[in-house]
Amino acid sequence: MTATKSEISFPDINDLSRLIRFQTDQGKIWLGEQRSILMTLPALAGFRREVLQSLGLERTKGFFMRLGYQNGLKDGEMARHLRPDASVVDMFLAGPQLHMLRGMVQVKPLQIEIDPETGHFFMEHLWLNSFEVEICLSEFGILEDPVCWILIGYACGYSSSALEQEIIFKEVECRGCGDEHCRAIGKPAHEWEDHETFKRYFVADPLIEELYELQSQISALRRNISGTDMLSNAVGHSKAFQQVCDMANKASHSNVSVLLYGETGVGKEVMAQGLHKHSERANEPFIAVNCAAIPPDLIEAELFGVEKGAFTGATQSRMGRFERAHKGTVFLDEVVELTPRAQASLLRVLQEGELERVGDNRTRKVDVRVLAATNEDLELAVKEGRFRADLFYRLNVFPVTIPALRERREDIPLLVEHFLDKYHARYHKKTLGLSNKAMEAVMAYDWPGNIRELGNIIERGVILTDTNDTIGVDALIIGIDESSQNVNALSSTGSLIAESDAIANQANIDASTDWSDEIFRRGIGLEEAERILIDKAMTQAKGNVSKAARLLNMTRPALAYRLSKN
Repeated sequence: MTATKSEISFPDINDLSRLIRFQTDQGKIWLGEQRSILMTLPALAGFRREVLQSLGLERTKGFFMRLGYQNGLKDGEMARHLRPDASVVDMFLAGPQLHMLRGMVQVKPLQIEIDPETGHFFMEHLWLNSFEVEICLSEFGILEDPVCWILIGYACGYSSSALEQEIIFKEVECRGCGDEHCRAIGKPAHEWEDHETFKRYFVADPLIEELYELQSQISALRRNISGTDMLSNAVGHSKAFQQVCDMANKASHSNVSVLLYGETGVGKEVMAQGLHKHSERANEPFIAVNCAAIPPDLIEAELFGVEKGAFTGATQSRMGRFERAHKGTVFLDEVVELTPRAQASLLRVLQEGELERVGDNRTRKVDVRVLAATNEDLELAVKEGRFRADLFYRLNVFPVTIPALRERREDIPLLVEHFLDKYHARYHKKTLGLSNKAMEAVMAYDWPGNIRELGNIIERGVILTDTNDTIGVDALIIGIDESSQNVNALSSTGSLIAESDAIANQANIDASTDWSDEIFRRGIGLEEAERILIDKAMTQAKGNVSKAARLLNMTRPALAYRLSKN
């Protein structure tokens, strides 16, 4: 079905203007979940002039078209979800309305045709008050070619994203090159004969590609800051985390026992795997044991092995984790949960390199490096009699404390990127990453579950978000408490008011709309509606005409006249 409009009126813009929010005490402006800024036109003009002088005309044109294109992509994604019950044309017109709301240009559509089933699209519109024409005329005067580069890029990006097909707009007339007005036409890319040539403006030129490649290399170096000595499976470049990695690197090349301290979810097992991978035992087994997950009456058999008939259910002899890890590494997580007998057996392994299976009196030699971890204070456990002091001293030769995620917040963006890559690959989809608002929520959250919790939340966001969409706050299970923040919104007249007042005003508008719809549904006429209001006011005012007039926002004589008439 084709939706066509030749005489076009825009839908109500309130759904878009409500997206603008001002956090004046935080120095932030939001459009939906994307952070925005206000910048004066003279500043943009100066920037455009310097870029033009530095890059030349063609590169500058491409640069600003790509800038507009990226902006349009984000708005197109937002538009797809903003008006789910509207016609395809009204949904699409959110883009031109956002163009106007941003103060970039006044859009006057002349014709629009959209058929989602066949992919047909055609739009023609005028641009009035283009900010780019104003810059051009003030800085450069009349030029030979159209100058609304950001506007064209935005139109292409927005249309392609909103309609989920490649759309190209071209400016066929422009005031910046002496025409009476700016006029643009948009249609599917394949319908333009020179679309391949035109599309080159949306591809980063060699200079940009080189800078991007350098940035990628810098990011990779930050993740792997000390080359081959760095724990390659650890992600982070904060000073606190780098200090931990430096200590771990020094410990990895020896057989020393390492005791890892840290809250739940900070990545103690990941660190232990890194220690093993970079040790001389890297090609031998790495066996991780969660001591808290094994019943106390089975922990010795699991760790040190059991002989047939040692207890009910022991129908055959089998090796324990330490024998299976011979020449390799055993990682004991939650080591404080070991029973007293298991602690004694572990101490023997550490001191003598030997063990006895449960139900056996034969000594077996084992060559195992022991890494242990705890989220408790082991010294306190020793004082309380829950952990052997001699075992503590043997394990605590090289203690390493891994900081909580809230203590290394600068690593959160890198970790988010890491988990996005991981779950994009797992679920065979590609989102556009976190929105600014979602990233702000992630950065502000205290992460009691640390990296494990962050990974789970990013996984949830990837699952709930469609391919080529941005992960918003709603897709996460964390949020920002803005109850104490100074948040402003736009009123219907364009002035700033408290967001709570804006919400209340909109609620009143919605309520009045529902009330008027009910009047129409019941077939109540204007005179009867007036009589009902007056009677209700007089009842509430207990017959006091002056008070009733105030309730109706009228003068007393005007109400008295209506009372006498009725």
